[in-house]
Amino acid sequence: MWVRSAMAYRTSFVMMALGNFAVTALDFVAIAIMFSHIDALGGFTLPEVALLYGTTSTAFGLADLALGNMDRVGRRVRDGTMDTLLVRPASVLAQVAADRFALRRLGRVTQGGVLLVWALARLDVRWTPVSLLLVPVMLAAGAAIFGAVFVAGAAFQFRANDASEVQNAFTYGGTTMLQYPPTVFATDLVRGVTFVVPLAFVNWLPALRVLGRDDPLGLPGWVDFASPLVALVCCALAGLAWRAGLRSYRSTGS
Repeated sequence: MWVRSAMAYRTSFVMMALGNFAVTALDFVAIAIMFSHIDALGGFTLPEVALLYGTTSTAFGLADLALGNMDRVGRRVRDGTMDTLLVRPASVLAQVAADRFALRRLGRVTQGGVLLVWALARLDVRWTPVSLLLVPVMLAAGAAIFGAVFVAGAAFQFRANDASEVQNAFTYGGTTMLQYPPTVFATDLVRGVTFVVPLAFVNWLPALRVLGRDDPLGLPGWVDFASPLVALVCCALAGLAWRAGLRSYRSTGS
């Protein structure tokens, strides 16, 4: 329904999608400006940073397209409109995700994909079947990990009704952080996004394998291939958190 609504005004939809494309592209413009004054950032060249940017932006864009509306859960809990979803013969999670579905968010996915293609064409690395396979794995596993964070954040909003910004700190904030090399951050922060909120598995660890660079934490080599497993665990935990949050819902009491 929301897609049909958006396509009813095609010119408006195209303008909004292009606007989304342009706004998200400004992040990389800032990176490109930095590289007009330096040769490397944390030891990474511009194409290498573009690989990080393209993979995380595309993965996050896919998750945001499918589950970006999960931050509305807190609002629904506060005003009691969550009740209307509970009485329908459909998954509440699917209903929340589909509510006000914004197809214009394809602009972010497109922008990240274009930059990723450019980075792959400019990288000076030795491509092997394994490294080639890691690129689509990064995108799929990264989208699943970000999706799990969206769902877990929404589950938290059943307890803390006004916590959408906490969720955004890990989703929008996480994707901004992953656009930069791990070598520019403190080691404790890198440990946190590896072992606590495993955003490093979105692109940092597999990308280091693709680029032939050392892991700043000195982890075993097999960890670079663990993104699908981490994504599966994250999705399972997020699903349990969502079910627990939904069971605790007691409406507004009004």
